[in-house]
Amino acid sequence: MKYLVTGGAGFIGSHVCDALVARGDSVVVLDNLSTGVSHNLDSLVGNSAFDFISGSILDASLVDSLVASVDSVLHFAAAVGVFTIVDKPLESLITNLRGTENVLESASKHGKPVLIASSSEIYGSAGSDGLALNEESDRIVGSPLKSRWSYSEAKAIDESMAIFYHLEKGLPVRLVRFFNTVGPRQVGHYGMVVPRFVEAALAGTPLAVYGTGKQSRCFCHISDAVAAVLALVDSPAAVGQVFNVGNDFEITIGELAKKVVSQLGSTSSIEMIPYEDAYAPGFEDMQRRVPDISKIKTVIGWAPKHGLDSIISDIARFSNSQH
Repeated sequence: MKYLVTGGAGFIGSHVCDALVARGDSVVVLDNLSTGVSHNLDSLVGNSAFDFISGSILDASLVDSLVASVDSVLHFAAAVGVFTIVDKPLESLITNLRGTENVLESASKHGKPVLIASSSEIYGSAGSDGLALNEESDRIVGSPLKSRWSYSEAKAIDESMAIFYHLEKGLPVRLVRFFNTVGPRQVGHYGMVVPRFVEAALAGTPLAVYGTGKQSRCFCHISDAVAAVLALVDSPAAVGQVFNVGNDFEITIGELAKKVVSQLGSTSSIEMIPYEDAYAPGFEDMQRRVPDISKIKTVIGWAPKHGLDSIISDIARFSNSQH
């Protein structure tokens, strides 16, 4: 199969490209390198099964020509990271809405299956009541005037567009909601907490924990997430469906910081930073976000295999290799 991977130079996208080529498929990457990094694809350069196109998903004619040339589309391109969303809300909205619309329109026109990468951010602050979030859970989001929620809104609309292209036009779509996917190649400066902690611990500088540190998350190793993507792409039962992809082991951010320092034998201290000092005024965070992954287990038999220890070790090994 020949796949178009938008955002293929990004963290998740590049790992998906590696896996597709490794199993014998060919890949065309479309990326403008706004947050993706070209050297994420170094292992594929020169491979006849790989082609890189520098360009934007906002270029509708370019998207259309590329979609027409492949068998299937994996849409990972998006404005990502809390800092990006808060600092550049308009640019992020346009990228996440218009870009996805371009991909879906071309996929529908040419009859090409498409997988849309969505996010646990669509749930907003739902899940703080102690319940795990399943694919049918209600969303709880704040005022549309706050940039914090614009990413959630954009991703929710992306999902709606994809599902209605499926229901009204018969487009084979698959939707994946990623929960805090982490691992090698992820960078901390977009607000990603695990690489940020690991980089600080390795450097012996303080780990900055925002807020109380009692907010909790679940972290999924990139190799597990990629395995889920490939299994969903191959599964006819996944068409027209949305799936949570994540690990359901929960840890508070404060405990995560302590674990990183301990596991890496770091001398770093842990500093508590009020939200108002870390983000723009009015920033709102969710206190708990835990996925219910029973649906994907039932439909395709996927479950995560990697725990937090191997996640921290793999990120540290990668970080050390970059210096």
